[in-house]
Order: sequence, then C-alpha cells, then structure tokens
Amino acid sequence: MPKTGKVIAIIQARLGSTRLPMKSLLCLRDVPVIDWVTRRLAQAAKLDGIMVAVPDTPLDLVLLDHLKRRGVPCVAGSEDDVLARFCLAARTADAGRVVRVCADNPLIWGGAIDRLVDFYDQGNWDYAYNHIPRNNLWPDGLGAEILSRELLDELDARATQTSQREHCLNYIWDNATSFKIGTFDPEEDWLRRPDLKLDMDRPDDFCRLALKPITPEMDAREIVRVFG
Repeated sequence: MPKTGKVIAIIQARLGSTRLPMKSLLCLRDVPVIDWVTRRLAQAAKLDGIMVAVPDTPLDLVLLDHLKRRGVPCVAGSEDDVLARFCLAARTADAGRVVRVCADNPLIWGGAIDRLVDFYDQGNWDYAYNHIPRNNLWPDGLGAEILSRELLDELDARATQTSQREHCLNYIWDNATSFKIGTFDPEEDWLRRPDLKLDMDRPDDFCRLALKPITPEMDAREIVRVFG
C-alpha cells in the first residue's frame, strides 16, 4: 500500500457510551477529555492534521458544537457504521495515511505517535500500532494505529460483518494472515510498562485519572512516574 499524502489523526469520539456516558466532555483538571486528546495530539511533529469523527445523533451535536467552537476540524457520520464514519473523516481531511485515535485516551503522547509514523513509513507494513500492549511493551493508552487511506477504503469495501463495521479496523485482525501487521517496543526502559492502563473506558478509570496530579502538557516520563 502507498505511504504518501497527508498524515491525519482521526479521533473517534461520542457521548453515547454505555460504559461511561458523556465521557468525551467529562473534565480532568477542568479540561474536557476531548480537549486533552486534541491538545496532546497537537504535540506530534509527524501529523499534518487532526479530524474528529462523531456520530450524527442529537446528543452528539453537543460534542460537535464544542469542537467547532474550539476550531477543531470535525465531521458527523453514522452512529452504528463507524467504519463509514471513519472513511468520511479521512475523505474530508484528504488523508493519505490515517492515524486512528480513540477519544478515551486523554494521555496520548505525541512522541508515541511520531515513533509510530516513522515505524510504519520505514517498514513494509499494511498496518501498525502501539496503542495497546499486544506483542509489545507499550503502556495501554499512549499510542495509536496507522494504515494507508487506500487500505482503509479497501476495508470499507470488504467489511460486511456488523462487528467489522462497528469496530472499524476489526477486518484486519479477523484476517490477520492477509496483512503485514507491525508493532515495536519503546526504546527506553522506563517506558516499557505494559502493565500500565492509561485509557478511560469505565467510571473507575475516570476516577483513577481524576485523582492523579496530571496536566495536558505532561510528558510521558512524568506520566509513567505518576502512575507507576
């Protein structure tokens, strides 16, 4: 797959989560979680832009308005067909390479994104990731996933199962032998912490993050120290 064109981070965000409702607008240190994500992504040198993909529901219009008032590029699409919404965001942003980011990762690290883009560009990968500690030693919640726009469009054409439309990159894992999937370890020993869970999926995750002395500008080493 070609590795050219703009590198765009697409953030999947919504307010209708059953496990943690309204989570994108919940506040950590008086800052909405979605703002943590966009501000921390802005520190990534390898990104050419950011786009937030939200569902086109009445509830999520609140999130869409929040993003527009802050000047954050955003688009609304299907609530249930997340893959279609993700593709709409990629087309709208004219992405060549797509970095998928989950909005429940308020501590995402620009350095992890830059390393992911370099790893993907320098290797013969269809898809690469460092957002979860699967076959690597990264903490859960600092990184992301990356693939080409061409492959994303191919997934849109091929994915037929409901689970593959709701979880937009599941087709790759369901057919893992058909794709060159890559990941890598952090270089630093202090960052090799697959035991750390830094995402915000459930109420107890939110409480744990809310009680820590964290800031949107905090670097990865300090985050690991605080949660260590």
